[in-house]
Amino acid sequence: MKNKKLYIIALSFILALLLFIWGFNFLKGKDIFNNENLYYIEYSEVNGLIRSNPVVINGLRVGQIRDIYFNPDLSGSLVVQIALTNNFPVPDNSIARIFSSDLMGSKAIELQLGTSKTFLQPNDTLMSSIEASLMDEVNAQVLPLKNKAETLLSSLDSLVVIMQTILNENAKDNIFSSLQNISATIKNLEKTTATIDIFVGQEQSRLASILYNVELITRNLEQNNNEITRMLSNMANFSDTLVSANIGSAIRNADVSLAELSRLLESVNKGQGTMGQILKNDTLYFQLEKSAEELNNLLEDIRLNPKRYVKISVF
Repeated sequence: MKNKKLYIIALSFILALLLFIWGFNFLKGKDIFNNENLYYIEYSEVNGLIRSNPVVINGLRVGQIRDIYFNPDLSGSLVVQIALTNNFPVPDNSIARIFSSDLMGSKAIELQLGTSKTFLQPNDTLMSSIEASLMDEVNAQVLPLKNKAETLLSSLDSLVVIMQTILNENAKDNIFSSLQNISATIKNLEKTTATIDIFVGQEQSRLASILYNVELITRNLEQNNNEITRMLSNMANFSDTLVSANIGSAIRNADVSLAELSRLLESVNKGQGTMGQILKNDTLYFQLEKSAEELNNLLEDIRLNPKRYVKISVF
């Protein structure tokens, strides 16, 4: 009986010890009853990630953060060790992204599965990425609004300066003068319009007659369209005839004739040939004058003594 109690006490102690060890590891994020595969991820910063934070795939928890420590190469980067309890195969081009798992800002790692046909082995290193923080998202949304607001304020400032310039005394006088000029211009336009209306009213019948004549001319042109077409065709044929005619040869012949005439006139002017002798030699002139005088004397003698030259016989 006494040995039985000792066995019960020993067994209870062992169970309590095992329960303590399991609970301690559970609180540390370790599950001693499940096999775990360890993987490593390198980040420039972890944004509040701590041990025991979950690791999820498509929202399902498949593991947890086992450890976080500085890279031994002293580069300042951080190495995150994760333990996956699920045997789901992870492609080697998958990305481990740190994101906010709730509104309180708790961090977790999401495995974004790649499309590679090669899978990671235990103790391999995954590619990393970090979700933008809420502040970064707010800044990204607010920055364009801030730039637009600054541009708007600058435009308002320019508008105020322009208004101040417009509202000074000289500007007021200029504006008043401009308005007066505009008013005078409008009045002149009204007078001109009234004059045109009067003119149109007075000349309405004449304008109607002009338009009627224009209509008649247009109608005549339309009716004589064939005649006009034929005239234009004849003119085109005449132009073609002129183009096809040997005008150049005729012009060259005329040039030759004019040259011959020029040489003839030059020889006459020099006294060469019969015409030249007649024009240049005065002997012929004197002989003609002498013959004319003798002929005149003969006619005078015939008039005075006709019996000497004419004999009349009577039967």
